[in-house]
This record gives sequence, structure tokens and C-alpha cells, in this order.
Amino acid sequence: MKQIPDLSIQLAPRNKRGLLLRNPVMTASGTFGYGMEYEHSFDIQQLGAIVCKGTTLKPRDGNPQPRLVETPSGMINSIGLQNIGVEALIKEKAPVWAAWHMPVIVNIAGATIDEYAQIARMLDDVPGVGGIEVNISCPNVKEGGAEFGACAGPAAEVTRTVRDATSLPLIVKLTPNTGEIVEIARAVADAGADALCLINTLKATAIDIRRRRPVLGNIIGGLSGPAIKPVALYMVYTVAGAVKIPIIGCGGIARGNDAIEFIMAGASAVEVGTASFANPHAPQDVLEGIQQFMNKEHIGSLTDIIGAARIIR
Repeated sequence: MKQIPDLSIQLAPRNKRGLLLRNPVMTASGTFGYGMEYEHSFDIQQLGAIVCKGTTLKPRDGNPQPRLVETPSGMINSIGLQNIGVEALIKEKAPVWAAWHMPVIVNIAGATIDEYAQIARMLDDVPGVGGIEVNISCPNVKEGGAEFGACAGPAAEVTRTVRDATSLPLIVKLTPNTGEIVEIARAVADAGADALCLINTLKATAIDIRRRRPVLGNIIGGLSGPAIKPVALYMVYTVAGAVKIPIIGCGGIARGNDAIEFIMAGASAVEVGTASFANPHAPQDVLEGIQQFMNKEHIGSLTDIIGAARIIR
């Protein structure tokens, strides 16, 4: 009889609540809405978890249009964290999530450290909220975001403050726009993060040569998609050797083999993002690809290949 591989993974082993996923495939914040927008496309509850779009203390209109531009092998976005605010999320979205059979992670962002803490405190005992992903890496907002994530000190301070405000499993999403990725990862882990997510988008822009102006209304945005995969993979590989907490790989993942690369580099799970815009079934395709690879290679458990490509020097 054909053995079914064990794809389950615990993303918060040192947290009392834990964050057990039936499989390692998650959706990336800002690319999958609140989850219910994709329910007509496929059975989203077969995924490991959903990360909802970035949530702030008050509703945000986001950046001026245009906000998206295609690039070779990717896209640049400058959405600016448009969202309904945490109060509306608790009232309108969380009750739906509470009936689902998988965890929903709320990505949070603040203009100040106190705002991060307020949001985390409000979400702490809300049914339907399985964890928090702290966004200290958004490159297209003027306050907060990557302002806190580019250096170890501020990143650790945000993490520690949020950790004190909630007992929920805590994931911190790191920016690639820094030369201190290992130092930041260590500082965030020491400050109480249960897991790390690497990476958010790379700072980027585009020029309309006919208008002689930037394409994006905000001028600067974040580059995502296949173009950033090698960078994301490198950072996951590097950080995996420096911290003891689980890592979630994110950046250019569109197929099962992409996810396997991240897992072998040291990631325990992956987030599928930009691929969902071109192919709404992308998270499902990634999951099926992982299953097919493990069956073909006779791999019984996901944990058997986490970090399998790492070479100790």
C-alpha cells in the first residue's frame, strides 16, 4: 500500500499554544486577501495556513494609484497596506475564520511600536486568529514597516513589545533591504519570536519613458515574484544556520520544486505570494508538487528534508 507522506510541521514549538500546520504551504500576506476571496477557486482549507493582508490599527486607503507594475519575472507593488483596520477584521473576518479547519495568521503593521502592541493585544483571544505575523519589512509605507526592520535594535524592540502583548504564536517577517540580516534574525529570535519569515519584497521602481515620470504613484514599491527567488533562497539558507527557531521561506515560489528548494535550504514552511495573481490555484499547485516529489523520492516525513541541502563549513 502506498504510504502517505507526513507533511505536518510545528511552527511554534516553544509557544504554549503552538502553531501546527497539516502541511507547509501558506499564503503570503497581501496576495490572498482575507482568504474567502479565493474560496470559489479551490478548497483553500487544504492548505497549511493563510496569512491575511497587512492589518493596521485604523483603516488605511493605501498609496495613490497606480500601485502595480509588471516587470520581467515579477512585479512591483506599492499598495501601501490598504486594509479595513483591526476592529473591522475582528468583527467581520475572524468569525468566518473560526469555522475553518486551518489556522489564519494576521499580518500586523504599525506606524509606532505602541501601535504594534495595541493590535496584538486586541487579537490575543479572538476566535479564528491562530497567530500573528509582525510586518517590520514593508518597503512602501512612510512610517513603520521596514523602518523598524532594517536594524537589529528596533527589530528586537518591536518583537519584544508584541511578545509582551500577546500569547499568540509570533512570526516576524524580515526585510531583505539590509546588510544585517543575520544579526536582525538573531535579535528577533532572542526577543521572543516563535518563527521567522524571509523575505519581504525588495525596494524597486519603474520609469514611464514617455511621461518621463515614475510609473508608481508612490514612486517606490516592492519587487516580488520569480526575480527575487535566488535572493530569498540565499537569505533563508544563511539565516537557517544562525537561529534555532523555524523559518518560513517566501519569494518567487510558484511550483512544488521551488518550495522544496526552500525547505532543503532550511525552511520549515513556505508562503506563496505573487504566483497567486497569475494563477489563483498556485498554492494548491505548490502543495501537490511537494506531495509528488516526496512520493517519487520515497520521503516519509517533511522533517527528513528540512535543511537537507545545508553544507556545514
